[in-house]
Amino acid sequence: MEMSAISSQVQRSWTKVSPLLQIRNEDGYDLAVERLHALLDEVGTDEKHPLYSLLDTLGTVLHAYEEENHPMPKARGGEMLRFLMAEHHLTQSELPEIGTQGVVSDILRRKRELNVRQIRALSKRFNVSPSVFF
Repeated sequence: MEMSAISSQVQRSWTKVSPLLQIRNEDGYDLAVERLHALLDEVGTDEKHPLYSLLDTLGTVLHAYEEENHPMPKARGGEMLRFLMAEHHLTQSELPEIGTQGVVSDILRRKRELNVRQIRALSKRFNVSPSVFF
């Protein structure tokens, strides 16, 4: 097959596929997230599925966009706990896995650090990696 024939064929295909992989703004980001969820529903973890590489590539593109436009703030244990409490609409007294309301208050005011037991419990409760609290 001649190189120009390959280039022409690739060009025609690429004009159809490339919009799926371009994120230029927040609307494009939201659309890409919707597409990723749809692909996840269809493909799942089946690496032999014909759309698996598209799922993988779209995930990589989304990650790059998020790193640039939605960076995670550098937060320590208490700051991350405060964030998760706000996201889940929790009060200090609704975290018995940490201890009393006073203990939670001390952690949030940086008078105490989270210990390993507390980090494990919070990681399980919020379904996050323990590393988010370090």
